[in-house]
Formats: sequence, structure tokens, C-alpha cells
Amino acid sequence: MYTLQDIVAYCDTRTRRTEIQDFEGAYNGLQIENNGSVKKIAASVDGSTASFQAAIEAGAELLICHHGLFWNPPIPLVGLALTKIKLALDHNLAVYSSHLPLDCHPEIGNNVCLAKTLGLNPIDTFLPYEGQNIAIVAEAPKGGRRELTQKLKACFPETYQAIEYGSESPQRVAILTGSGQSALPHLQPNEIDTLVTGELRQHHFSMAQELGLNLYPCGHYATEVFGVQALAQEVSKKLNLDWVFLHQPCPL
Repeated sequence: MYTLQDIVAYCDTRTRRTEIQDFEGAYNGLQIENNGSVKKIAASVDGSTASFQAAIEAGAELLICHHGLFWNPPIPLVGLALTKIKLALDHNLAVYSSHLPLDCHPEIGNNVCLAKTLGLNPIDTFLPYEGQNIAIVAEAPKGGRRELTQKLKACFPETYQAIEYGSESPQRVAILTGSGQSALPHLQPNEIDTLVTGELRQHHFSMAQELGLNLYPCGHYATEVFGVQALAQEVSKKLNLDWVFLHQPCPL
């Protein structure tokens, strides 16, 4: 039987945890430890109380999530913070988190997995952060913007949005899951006028008009379900463990 530490070591290596610098305050890796035994893995986008409860109900001893528990300096374990940690400890649930390492990974990252889901071929990367490009560029579909929108609507039927002021025949499609605002200043310098992302801000509508951009914010949550599923599935296959994805009805 594989131990928690075996799984953590594999995940750390596979996601290149120590090589990818995350945003200040973010912590990747094992966030809550259990008794060391893992027979089933659960995966979720968020390390929320609802995800913890669903993992426990599914009989999992390890939850792999994208948005983990720790983003700021240490906080007092009171109120909701205590409730959540106690829930995990009382039910022997370990928690492992991977944020930017699981966004930019060239094989199991959110960006590349979304490209594959859309049937797009990754051809480049951009948007440097601490020495690592965290967004990708994919070859646009032969059917241009019309085909791209059809693929996006099929993939994100509930969260698809379109702001279309760019080319009807784009050549390069940028993909940055989650929050996409950091990519906007880098599009035109990289000869890109089309961005698929999770969420944007209201003023990006005017930017799209003024700069001639196609922007597709399809939901922060919805665009980031891919990486945790890919990692959990890979761990499951390699170590012969059951796994389950825990969906939450997040419309944002």
C-alpha cells in the first residue's frame, strides 16, 4: 500500500512544486496531514468546506485541490478556519494543493488541458512570472472565430461569454485559465488578439473595443477543473488508487 508521503512526493515531483514560484502568500504542497494511509483520492478546484465534506462522504483520505487553504500569513484558527481544519482532522482527510504549478504545467496543467479539450494545438507560451511563462498560445482552429466559439459553447454551456472585437480569423489563441487580466497587456506584443480565460473585469470590455480583441471569459471555476483531474487521475493510475472529482455548482 502506498502512503501519503509516497503520493505527496510524486505530486511534488510531477508538478515541479519547488521549481515554480507562486504568488506571494500562496503555499503549494501538503497542507493538512492525515495518519499516512490513503486508499482513495478526491480532487476539487477549491479547498472549501463543501469540498472537504464531499471528500469525506466519498470515502477519500486525500483531497487534491487547486485553490488551497493558505494564501496569506498565518491566521488564528478560530471560527470558519477552525471548523474547516477540524473537519479534516476529525475525518483523517489530508489536503494537497497546487496552484500555479498546476496552471502552467506543459502536460497536466489547466491551460494545456483546456487547449486539448478544445482540440487546439499548443504552439507557444507567454506571460512570464518569476522566470516561468504561465500562459500558453494555441493554434487557432481552421474555422476561425466561428469554430472557436462553437467549441467554447460546447465546453462551457453555462459559463460561456464572448466579447468579440478582434479578427474573425485569428491565428493565435491565448489560453490563461482562472483570472485573465494579467494577460491583457501581453497579447498584442505576442501577436495575439484572442484570449480564452476564466474571468475578467468590466473595463476589459472597453479595452477589447479599443485594442480590437476577442475575449472569452468562460468562468474561473469552469476553466480550472482540468488540472486537478489530470493529476488525480495520473496518481490513481500509477499507484492503483480509486479517485473521484468533486464538482461544485460554481457559476463564477
